[in-house]
Amino acid sequence: MSFTQAVKHFRTITKHRHKVIAHCAKVGILWQGLRHDLSKYTPTEFSQGARFYQGTRSPNEGEREAYGYSKAWLHHKGRNRHHFEYWLDYNPKTRRNEPVKMPLRFVAEMFCDRVAASKIYQGKNYTDDCALNYFERGKANRVIHPETSDLLEKWLRMLAEKGEKETFAYIKAFVRQNKDY
Repeated sequence: MSFTQAVKHFRTITKHRHKVIAHCAKVGILWQGLRHDLSKYTPTEFSQGARFYQGTRSPNEGEREAYGYSKAWLHHKGRNRHHFEYWLDYNPKTRRNEPVKMPLRFVAEMFCDRVAASKIYQGKNYTDDCALNYFERGKANRVIHPETSDLLEKWLRMLAEKGEKETFAYIKAFVRQNKDY
């Protein structure tokens, strides 16, 4: 890992985190936004992120290509409840790991995270349908609770069709009025 890659990675994750904080503030979950992705600054995640930094996609993809898995991602998803992968648990009836419905506030943070990531990776090519397009590309292989998936998709579709201002206002009201979905 070069010093330049480490600096670029630091700038990218910090820029992303600041966008998530701003988005979380707009949907009424500022405190979550302030704590968003702090694990990316830990040695386990940061060193691999800097080593596999590319600037156009997640460094976890490069780490997976090199090793067949991403140690940084395994660490990250196990500590950040805004990732649907965190919400897998053993079901004693089926004897399998299965998706669990995410609490609403973490679905809202996941939405903010996906929009911010799209903005960072797409740069000047970002449009309000980028996060929805990314979501749809991976939908067939995603292991996520159906209600969580449906809610996230609804919000991403709303963003694509109605824009940020209306969507963030809608999510903020929805989170305030609902403890569940």
